[in-house]
Amino acid sequence: MTNRIHEYPLLILERHLDTFGHVNNATYLELFEEARWDWIQRNGYGLDEIRRRSQGPTILEIHLRFKREVRNRERVVIQSFVDSYEGKIGKMTQRMADAAGDLYCEAKMVFGLFDLTARRLVLPTPEWLAGVGVTQAVPAP
Repeated sequence: MTNRIHEYPLLILERHLDTFGHVNNATYLELFEEARWDWIQRNGYGLDEIRRRSQGPTILEIHLRFKREVRNRERVVIQSFVDSYEGKIGKMTQRMADAAGDLYCEAKMVFGLFDLTARRLVLPTPEWLAGVGVTQAVPAP
């Protein structure tokens, strides 16, 4: 499988901070989600498309690994990309780093395409795969 990496630049603001003066663990999840919405919207699978098709993304599992703290007014970039997509299940990575590429946090996620009418996971459509930057699927051996 080949895929594209989506980059989402972000300035950490006061509203992202906790009482310790750094980004709180729950806020990382919000920032990663913000980057994912930007990603699929830019690739043509935003909220209007989700409503039209009655199919959209759902996260099944998340693992966060914190490497160092992010503080107020730091500029970061969130990189998002699909690691694999087998059957109904995709795996993706999101990384938050500074301009030099030094890692703050990495998220590993399991996700799928959820049918809002049938209320279950479905196989990814070509439009959905394009939405998450998958440009070419590798056939199974």
